[in-house]
Amino acid sequence: MSAVEISRSGAVARLTMNRPEVHNAFDDALIADLTAAIDELDRDDAVRAVVLTGAGASFSAGADLHWMRGMANAGESENREDSLRLARLMRRLQFLSKPTVARVKGAAFGGGVGLVACCDIAVAAEGAKFALSEVKLGLVPAVISPYVIAAIGLRQARRLFVTGEVFTAPAAQSMGLVHEVVPADGLDAAVDDVLDLLGKGGPLAQGEAKKLALGMGGMTEAAMETVDAENAALIARLRVSAEGQDGLSAFLSKIQPSWLA
Repeated sequence: MSAVEISRSGAVARLTMNRPEVHNAFDDALIADLTAAIDELDRDDAVRAVVLTGAGASFSAGADLHWMRGMANAGESENREDSLRLARLMRRLQFLSKPTVARVKGAAFGGGVGLVACCDIAVAAEGAKFALSEVKLGLVPAVISPYVIAAIGLRQARRLFVTGEVFTAPAAQSMGLVHEVVPADGLDAAVDDVLDLLGKGGPLAQGEAKKLALGMGGMTEAAMETVDAENAALIARLRVSAEGQDGLSAFLSKIQPSWLA
């Protein structure tokens, strides 16, 4: 069974991360399937807009425990290749040629925040929670950092990257991560309103407008590929470091890391 479901309604495609039993946490399969789905929709001229969401209670709770355990036991080169796959997913979503809308409910942690930041428009339910908690594991949000900083600004990122704190949907809206916060029972209607607005624009113009905004913001796909390689090397180095190993081991064993002992 695919970790991602694609459904189409007219010119709108919906990508649903389909691992509800683990709150759509990232593993190799989800990363591969989501990247392939984005590539497929980018080539489909019939698709005018893409909605990204998660099945079940959450958008995405970040890294899967089993995946993290495997990475904790892997060497630096394996961790770098793993991080490059996640980096490519984020990059392809960021530069998808059609408008993208994140439909967010429940948890959006770690890489889940990265996905939200990579979408053009984000609508969140009032009860949604967000976190960039990597420092609590002795790690950093490396491969998602360019996209998160572009969304929320350097000042907010400096705080959230070093505290790892959980923040609410209204806080996410105030810093620019999401554009609109609505009651949970109004989430679909709010997304439909956004899609109605998108349906009124010219598809060629929208693609160029998106490219224009990213370019004026200093982002091109070629430039980000270089940045992604550097950030993948950083997270790989930290995962195999003494502190990273301590933090991952403590998290997986449900004990405190040595810096809290």
